[in-house]
Amino acid sequence: MKIEIRKGTQADIAEALNLVKELATYEKAPNEVEVTTSEMTEWGFGADKQFDFYVALLDGVIVGMALYYFKYSTWKGKCLFLEDIIVTESQRGKGLGKLLFDKVVEISKEMKVRRMEWQVLDWNTPAIEFYKKYNSTLDGEWVNCKLTNHQLENM
Repeated sequence: MKIEIRKGTQADIAEALNLVKELATYEKAPNEVEVTTSEMTEWGFGADKQFDFYVALLDGVIVGMALYYFKYSTWKGKCLFLEDIIVTESQRGKGLGKLLFDKVVEISKEMKVRRMEWQVLDWNTPAIEFYKKYNSTLDGEWVNCKLTNHQLENM
């Protein structure tokens, strides 16, 4: 069993989107994925680059990824936001998620961000227990807010 963690490429976008769709199903929102491979390609590799990602390969096959981007906090400065860590269900428990998370921690240190952030659903006990192993701060105080593109269009 050969494990490799490497930076995602344009050729990996279709597999990355498949992982996103698998995660959406796991998170009980299979119909919420709107992004397309062409959009991910543009936003990951185009002139207006929005994110970076790493993939986990097992024997040469992509079975996981970590997608992140940078944001700015008026209180802290440059921060890294880990949007998703995804490992396909059949390959969970092999340490791939840890390798991906550790890679993003490494990038956070290299980029000297003031904070690395992410979200986890309150019912996702395996993920919460995983993050507790890192002595992460699990903040129940803040309420997530958003406006969808449909809501914005109707304003």
